Amino acid sequence: MEEKELVRLSKEGDEEAFASLVKKYKIKVFNLAWSLTRDRETADDLAQEAFIKAYVALPKFQFKSEFGTWLYRITVNHVKDFLRKKTKMSKLLFEKMKEMPLIQESEMIEKEKEQISEQRRKLVHQCLQAIPSKYKVILSLRDIQGFSYEEITNILKISPGTVDSRLHRARKMLRKKLAPFFIQKGGNNEM
Repeated sequence: MEEKELVRLSKEGDEEAFASLVKKYKIKVFNLAWSLTRDRETADDLAQEAFIKAYVALPKFQFKSEFGTWLYRITVNHVKDFLRKKTKMSKLLFEKMKEMPLIQESEMIEKEKEQISEQRRKLVHQCLQAIPSKYKVILSLRDIQGFSYEEITNILKISPGTVDSRLHRARKMLRKKLAPFFIQKGGNNEM
């Protein structure tokens, strides 16, 4: 199920949909809280509290930004509030945190996109390794290296028809290997 649909259902009170969002973002929210507090236990508590705040504020979410960006903003503000209130926190640590530049929403979105792209590249590479060599080579030459059909016929010393049929079979094999990772019960996830 797509994230926007999960958010929409969560706004309507679907707790399972919100649980799916929590599952997707719990590590990132925890890591953000931990990076600001450097205390695992505190970060765990703050991450849970940030999710609670997000759930309560969900009716106000207007889809003007990505859900993840909105959730990170709630987390940062919650952690900053916690650190301000904490009496034992040294003034130096608080001043250090105030000086930290907040990551712009567009930068956060871009970093998420880069992570997703990298995960996809790794997955495609793994699946590519699992297909027979003659198909792996032709996919690599055409789709990864960008060689033309004519160049491939010269490199592999095979006919253009053989290039075309092998490329077709290779793409079909790769799609079949990748399908379990992108098609899930209840909806489709596109590559």
